Amino acid sequence: MDLQTSLSSYLIFNKVAETGNISVAAKELFISQPAISKAIRKLEASLNVTLFTRGSRGVRLTEEGKLLYDYTREAFRSLNEGETVLRQFHRLGVGHVRIGVSTTLCKYLLLPYLKEFVAGYPHIRFTIQCQSTFQTLELLNHGKIDIGLIGRPENLHNLTFDPVGEIEDVFVATDTYLENLRLREGRLPQGDELLTVGNLMLLDEKNITRVYIDNYFASHRIRPGQILEVSSMDLLIEFARTGLGIACVIREFIASELNSGQLTIVPLSSPIQKREVGFSYSKNHDLSDSVLKFVEFSKEIKM
Repeated sequence: MDLQTSLSSYLIFNKVAETGNISVAAKELFISQPAISKAIRKLEASLNVTLFTRGSRGVRLTEEGKLLYDYTREAFRSLNEGETVLRQFHRLGVGHVRIGVSTTLCKYLLLPYLKEFVAGYPHIRFTIQCQSTFQTLELLNHGKIDIGLIGRPENLHNLTFDPVGEIEDVFVATDTYLENLRLREGRLPQGDELLTVGNLMLLDEKNITRVYIDNYFASHRIRPGQILEVSSMDLLIEFARTGLGIACVIREFIASELNSGQLTIVPLSSPIQKREVGFSYSKNHDLSDSVLKFVEFSKEIKM
């Protein structure tokens, strides 16, 4: 018995078992009594058992029939529950979106963005994995996350990239640190020279921002002096505020420190070009309705 015939026969069997009457079952299923009887005989033949005993008042389940009914009743109950949940899922816009993002972009860009999105789609569940952009790209390519908030990489391979804004890398320090550097050197070094004599604080080499800055150094023939590697942008900002050196940070994330005078931007001979940030997702994996809503929202709302 093929699957389609089997499901139809089990549905008929289950209805007859519920009602105990072929005539009633036929009316509820909108099929003829002979069709009901034929389906039951066919099912009994395929299973090589007798499922019902016939009497003047209807039909009764045999022991084998009772055993099978226990399973069909549960199966159709589960199917009905599944349909109910699915309708509710569609009505409420329930779903799940898995996002990969660096800790920095999560704090300063993603969280404010999510606040707006969740206000419109409160029933969509999010899983957020914070790691480097390189790890986010790997997870995207393996289908382990749905979407990533990243700085635009040099090579997108099989990924789509929807930009949502720009960020600017700058070098900053406290006025106190720069004054101490002037006293130490006998004068205040200017421009790129500051990066060669100062205590330079950068993200570690596993970060795409570090790769971008290293490429900037190479293209402008800048050879940094002492380098302190830090694992997160928040720590870089904190170390810079403390006066430990010159930190490479993202300008948009230190607006308050710049406005208050806590930090000062170190002018360079050639400013670092701004970078695009955006949401990226794989071209090779189908996107769920929830992810598609998120993608469309990202195109409409710029950060």
